Amino acid sequence: MASPLSADAFIAALRAEGVKVTEVGNWRTHNRNHKGSWGPVNGVMIHHTVTSGTQSSVALCRDGHRTLPGPLCHGVIGKDGVVHLVGYGRTNHAGGGDPQVLKHVIAEDYDERPPRPTVGNTDGVDGNTHFYGFECVNLGNGTDPWPAAQLMAIERVGTAICRTHKWGAQSVIGHLEWSNDKIDPKGFTMPGMRDRITRRLTTPLPRK
Repeated sequence: MASPLSADAFIAALRAEGVKVTEVGNWRTHNRNHKGSWGPVNGVMIHHTVTSGTQSSVALCRDGHRTLPGPLCHGVIGKDGVVHLVGYGRTNHAGGGDPQVLKHVIAEDYDERPPRPTVGNTDGVDGNTHFYGFECVNLGNGTDPWPAAQLMAIERVGTAICRTHKWGAQSVIGHLEWSNDKIDPKGFTMPGMRDRITRRLTTPLPRK
């Protein structure tokens, strides 16, 4: 449990971890803070966009759509590994989820996976308060590829935030691990990604 990083500290942490970052418009002040709190933060949530094409995906995640206003995440991770920052503060990415999952993420006391969620978007606890969110450009059909550069960016993003907050990899979860009506991300496993983040967290950043 922690206060959210400032926008400056957030982008600095990403860059220090080797993340390639693009800043989109007024991302530092583009948020949904008027709808509720952002923080204390407890983890990082990974999603897939169910779209193709970087620029159209970034535009959708920044602006949202008729039934769900943007921003829909903090950063969009392209297939080339570039992270496009589209918002900062409260964003519409997590929705409702299982309070028991949140409890185990905060404690970082689960094994391979957190307990299977039993509630979803309409009847769960507000995850937009508690998580940093990253949308990854992918159709989410199980066959759309996840290039090595994109997976490395997910690893670096998760590591950067965990390293800065002094969290372990168990603070990084997928949307499907949060809500019982979600399937994302599909095409790689979150336990495998947490293993990657754990290994990276054991390597100190080089001194400048």
